[in-house]
Amino acid sequence: MITYLSNLIIPFLLFYVIGYGLLAKRDIYSDFLDGAKDGLKTVAGICPTLVGLMTAVGILRASGFLEFLGGILGKVTGYIGLPPDLVPLTLVRMFSSSAATGLLLDIFKEFGTDSPTGLMAGIVMSATESVFYCMSVYYGSVKIRKTRYTLPGAIISTAAGVAAAVWIVNCLM
Repeated sequence: MITYLSNLIIPFLLFYVIGYGLLAKRDIYSDFLDGAKDGLKTVAGICPTLVGLMTAVGILRASGFLEFLGGILGKVTGYIGLPPDLVPLTLVRMFSSSAATGLLLDIFKEFGTDSPTGLMAGIVMSATESVFYCMSVYYGSVKIRKTRYTLPGAIISTAAGVAAAVWIVNCLM
């Protein structure tokens, strides 16, 4: 039942919008073109930020700096139960989900998906968000410069997600 309903939602939504536009006697095609034009302006506005972010993450990953930083910070995080191999994943996750997925796959290949490190990595990926990416896209698209408490709140929630991963895996193992 749910499968059939989910397959019908998008066509129903499209017919609803078109039907509403016809009943309201609006020029649906012009409204569509205006929306597409505004969408392209938004994409053009945030594209430089995204290119810069992706380039920086690629450079950090290819240069080996993330592994170096993971080794240094891993000495400290090891005391709280976070393996040094997860430090680069946690840092990259705040910038890019796709780069973090690549690191996650590397962790799965090296340690296995059912190992404590693999389980912890999977929980970190699901319990955290790409903070800087989301802030640059969403705030950049509406030209907000002062983010107030967003960044501290997001970093605290990321720390809570990592702490949850450590706690859950240590309780399970």
